[in-house]
Amino acid sequence: MTEARVHGYARVSSKEQNEQRQITALKGQGIADRDIYIDKVSGKDFQRDEYQRLLNAVRKGDLVVVLSIDRLGRNYTEVQEQWRYITQELGAHIKVIDMPLLDTTTDPNNLDSKFIADSVLQILSYVAQKERENIRQRQGMDNMQIIDGQRISAKTGRPVGKPRAVRPDNWDEVYTEWKAEKITARKAMQDLGLKPNTFYKFAKEHEQGKK
Repeated sequence: MTEARVHGYARVSSKEQNEQRQITALKGQGIADRDIYIDKVSGKDFQRDEYQRLLNAVRKGDLVVVLSIDRLGRNYTEVQEQWRYITQELGAHIKVIDMPLLDTTTDPNNLDSKFIADSVLQILSYVAQKERENIRQRQGMDNMQIIDGQRISAKTGRPVGKPRAVRPDNWDEVYTEWKAEKITARKAMQDLGLKPNTFYKFAKEHEQGKK
């Protein structure tokens, strides 16, 4: 009988980002370099070269390890589908290092461990979806406020213009985590409720202010 293997998967969104923290964490799990697969692409879907190579290498009883669930992917509906494919179709296990409850190897002979992991994954998917909805709602309210402001300006005769965006109260904390690569840019934008152009504009101003 072939001995079960442990595979590691790491992902960063672009070639400029550093994946070393993920690699170090995976090696800390005893995973050899040859068994670590690295993609430098967006996590919006699973059409990634190294991820597909990983799936082709996984056999029944093997273990797939990632540092965090968002390294696996950003689309939580597809993450759930891939989770089911790996654990049910391929018969392998998954372990998320920074979230111990997402570990189907906790007790291989106990179905409860898989049930708990599946339940936690569904909760995470629900929370991620609610975050996206809340962000869209906040953006919609901001747009309505801008429109109302323009209407008032039309009545008063004052210049009509888009109000200058203000940095959120939690900017420094989230920016620091992003620069330390503890969170992705997309996660930072979600936490701050900012659009990409506004986020990077603030980041540039922040960095220039330090010089």
